[in-house]
Amino acid sequence: MRLPLLATTFLAAPALLAGCTSGEAPPPEVTQAAPLSQAAIDLVAPTPAAPRPEIGDYGFDEAGMDKAIAPGDDFYGFANGAWARATPIPADKSNYGAFNVIDDLSKQRTQEILEAAKADPNSKIGVAYATYLDTAAIDAKGLAPIQPWLDQIKGVKAKPGLAALYAQADRNGIQGLFGSFVGQDDKNPEVYALNLFQGGLGMPDRDYYLSKDAKLAETRAAYEKHLANVLTLAGEPNAAARAKAILAFETKIAQAHWTRVESRDANKTYNKMTVAELARKAPGFDFKGYFAGIGAPVDSVIVAQPSAVTGIAKLVGATPVGVLKDQLLVRSLDNFADVLPSSFDKEQFAFYGTTLSGTPEQQVRWKRAVDFTTGAISDEVSQAYVAKYFPPATKAAADALVKNVIAAMDRRIDQLEWMAPETKVKAHAKLAAFTPKIGYPDKWHDYANLRIVAGDAYGNNVRANNWAHDDNVSKLGGPIRRWEWGMTPMEVNAYANFGMVEIVFPAAILQPPFFDPNADPAVNYGGIGAVIGHELSHHFDDQGAKYNAEGRLTDWWTPTDVAAFKARTDALVAQYDQYEPLPGMHVKGALTLGENVADLAGLTVAYDAYKHSLGGAGAPVIDGTSGDQRFYLGWAQVWRRNYREANLRQRLLTDPHSPSQQRAWVVRNLDPWYSAFAPEAGNKLFLTPEKRVRIW
Repeated sequence: MRLPLLATTFLAAPALLAGCTSGEAPPPEVTQAAPLSQAAIDLVAPTPAAPRPEIGDYGFDEAGMDKAIAPGDDFYGFANGAWARATPIPADKSNYGAFNVIDDLSKQRTQEILEAAKADPNSKIGVAYATYLDTAAIDAKGLAPIQPWLDQIKGVKAKPGLAALYAQADRNGIQGLFGSFVGQDDKNPEVYALNLFQGGLGMPDRDYYLSKDAKLAETRAAYEKHLANVLTLAGEPNAAARAKAILAFETKIAQAHWTRVESRDANKTYNKMTVAELARKAPGFDFKGYFAGIGAPVDSVIVAQPSAVTGIAKLVGATPVGVLKDQLLVRSLDNFADVLPSSFDKEQFAFYGTTLSGTPEQQVRWKRAVDFTTGAISDEVSQAYVAKYFPPATKAAADALVKNVIAAMDRRIDQLEWMAPETKVKAHAKLAAFTPKIGYPDKWHDYANLRIVAGDAYGNNVRANNWAHDDNVSKLGGPIRRWEWGMTPMEVNAYANFGMVEIVFPAAILQPPFFDPNADPAVNYGGIGAVIGHELSHHFDDQGAKYNAEGRLTDWWTPTDVAAFKARTDALVAQYDQYEPLPGMHVKGALTLGENVADLAGLTVAYDAYKHSLGGAGAPVIDGTSGDQRFYLGWAQVWRRNYREANLRQRLLTDPHSPSQQRAWVVRNLDPWYSAFAPEAGNKLFLTPEKRVRIW
């Protein structure tokens, strides 16, 4: 089971979360621009004798451009149009782009590590990997491995037994009606607290149940058929009627759910109450018994969506116990489909892979085995990976780049005309408190108590989920694990953690096209520099700005600051609301606001850092391009991505990130981009100066 992290934002929507640690460099001095280290000098001024960049002549793929497109009409298409036309989406993917290229490489490298580990019968990662690969053995066992759990579900005769059942489901990695996890208390970040949030849906979002959109209506029908198919495969009678009842129950849950926009508000989702108070407000479900069952017999809990939790608890009281059990049966079989007979695996993929995301073919088994093993025993795989694939020189160069971007952000704070002087002092203090984490952890989890058994794929999955759950709950009452990471080094992503006041960059993202020590510095600053700025800026976006230098959720801005900031973010919401990636489906500016602010600010700060790195000298012209042009092309290049329609639709409904094309378009708000590419007033992206959104 992979647990969500509180107050954490990501560069790109992660498929799943993991957990780890980092070598924590001391917070850099940012009150003034620091002298460049030798690593940074090497980064920004590579010698002619340096090896060639991995991509193109200077780190950018010029062959992938479409110069027939005016940059002012579609900067994404100008930078990536030829690539987009020439690049098919592989059959086992719902989308494909720069992130996937590196992710495929990470999987191949991890596969090599796991294949070697298979030879050692005492290697947990080797045994877990080999056992997952043995589909013949999995098929031969049928439903026997999961049958005791299915019987336990069926054995509940009355509602008083449900709390213990849902608690065990949670421990097994199956989300029931509610989700829970232990994380920092937002208003007391030196202690851990239990958090409770809405659950209960088998489809990605409430809109899949409630929207009148024709495509989503088709998806609902397919989901109902999927529910019936799973029950039939499990040998259950009256599958069609029972599926209809599950869908009706989940539709009522969807009506109680908060929207994703409401659920991203840090203030609205912080509702601390005693368990007794929760029980009074949400009768119908035994929360005290549930918390005891998950190993967290707490006196208080932070509830993210109180009205939704109350509504779901009320539905439990009004819904026949048979329907509740049927939902948990299907959820369990779907959750473990990959370690059950292939008929369940194929059925699960047919709906969740093909119907929801448009992916024609399932990934080959070895890729899924890599994902399973990496998720189950993350740190043992991670240690082997970083030892082999993350050289110290790359870490040193990235450290220097992070330091330069932080210094640029520090300088920009002083230039803000809308922020009060007293707030600027606090903003500087918050920036100085940052902990950047680069590459990989310097402390690892201990898996001594995790039992991995050869030939028991289902059991390995359940025990790994139990281990992760118990490890998370064990944080209660303990010291804050500042060493712990929320991603593995193999993950192509990055994140900001508000409570920890940290920005984190796994090893895998420090590769081309994001970062190449041999590329032109402008491309590196437009790529990984803007990524660094993005994560840094999250701590000052519409939600991150609510956390102070200690990582505490509190008001530290003046009311005038808040009003000025909101006026700017409202303009950004309106700008993104106009974009229509699919007919009739627009980007949700309010849902994507945090990421759009981080893109805008991150690119702005990275540009300043790049210009400062030149030390007053002009950038060279390379292949007819100026330094500023290469900087913005570097930004556009990292967002190369082609989508299947179903996947794009799902992202527009659920993803807090704008689609890649619109992420590249954020340049329309930046004055230097206008100087670099000279868009004309009639171009689609052109904004007059007074309409350009300027925040940081």
